[in-house]
Amino acid sequence: MDNWLEALPKADLHLHLDGCVKPATLLELAADRGYPLPADRAEDLLPFMQVDEDCDSLKTYLEKFNFVLPLLQDAAALARVAEETVEQSAARNCLYIEVRFAPALHTNEGMTPDDAIAAVLEGLKRGEAAYGVVARLIVICMRHQDEAINLPVIRAAIARRDQGVVAVDLAGDEASHPAAKFRATFAAAIEAGIPITIHAGEAAGPFNVREAVEGLGATRIGHGIRLREDPGLLDWIRERRIPLELCPTSNVQTKAIASWDDYPIRGYYDAGVYVTVNTDNPTVSGTDMTRECETIATRFGFAPAELADLMRGALLAAFAEPPVKERLLARFDELVERLMTDVSRED
Repeated sequence: MDNWLEALPKADLHLHLDGCVKPATLLELAADRGYPLPADRAEDLLPFMQVDEDCDSLKTYLEKFNFVLPLLQDAAALARVAEETVEQSAARNCLYIEVRFAPALHTNEGMTPDDAIAAVLEGLKRGEAAYGVVARLIVICMRHQDEAINLPVIRAAIARRDQGVVAVDLAGDEASHPAAKFRATFAAAIEAGIPITIHAGEAAGPFNVREAVEGLGATRIGHGIRLREDPGLLDWIRERRIPLELCPTSNVQTKAIASWDDYPIRGYYDAGVYVTVNTDNPTVSGTDMTRECETIATRFGFAPAELADLMRGALLAAFAEPPVKERLLARFDELVERLMTDVSRED
């Protein structure tokens, strides 16, 4: 099973750039800038970059990002981390990834949102060329920032839509900033026709999921793990085939779910809810796509064919350009057919 999980072609639709920074890279970025860090070995930086079992909320989880952000304030650093994100995904046999980041968090030293987007796109393109993973970008607005900051971010994303930006998003402290506050901001995205995915139903209740779809125009939902608290809304989401970007390890760490025993992915999947499996933040959560697949296989009994179905569903839900998606699906089907033949022979 381990070898099969590694070989399974994968798609990661919910992958935060600043949650992918390697400790060794952070050390080098700090050395180049003369920036002091609390440790001088990569392994000793992990406690500052990765949550442990004491993580008690999404708010605590998000604090880990404050540690890396000061060193992601120039184009070279952003491009490097973006390229390395593609490299790390390639190591787990990802065919396709959608990397997301909030440009406004990278403007403290003079970059504009467009500068930041351009830098990340450059890094993703370098990663594509080097590692063969198709990588696209989702641009995030932050909940703690107002329309004066977020609207230019939306406009910058729209301007780069034909260069690798495929969607916009809203993220951050969901409990303190409900989705309804951002209708005016996302109206510009709706008008432009750029796809929208919204973090909702993670640290706050399912009401944010309905608002994300009806008020903000979301066609995918980041997490949505708390949908089961409103069975009627869960049915509504299922009937409309709105994909949920589940991130199992992260969802447990942020206490969106009390424990693994309570995680609803098996029930969602069996009920026909459109679910995908993603990493969220590989460094912060200490995970990768193979580990996520292994976790749901061992904890919830997902068989090889079901795991392949989840990955194919993610490709179908991707915001990639239709011709690119068609090529990815054809390649995926070819690879999985070989794998399933091998699994059958082993049985």
